[in-house]
Amino acid sequence: MIGVERTDYVSLPVRDLARATAFYGETLGIERNPKAPASNPEFETGNLTISLREEPGAAPSTGYVALRVADVDAARRQLLELGVELDGETFDTGVCDVAFFTDPDGNRLCIHRRYAD
Repeated sequence: MIGVERTDYVSLPVRDLARATAFYGETLGIERNPKAPASNPEFETGNLTISLREEPGAAPSTGYVALRVADVDAARRQLLELGVELDGETFDTGVCDVAFFTDPDGNRLCIHRRYAD
């Protein structure tokens, strides 16, 4: 075994770094790491860093990042008010409530809240 301790960050490709930086920092309100360079901004969620890398011709990531929130319905309403288009309705997986959306570059994200062990 290699001794993995935890996941530190996820790196997402974006075509327009300024637009993506505004989305993660202003629209989603995730705290930006002031020590990260402007050419590679990082946003701190508390347990995972979202690192953005500009790749003008890049396709969106094929996975998704799950962002835990206190109340999925309330967060969903806030995203809609901010003009974020959600992918369908909130759904119950049997262990958590989830609502999917994408960033301006098409990278998939979701807000979720686990309610069961």
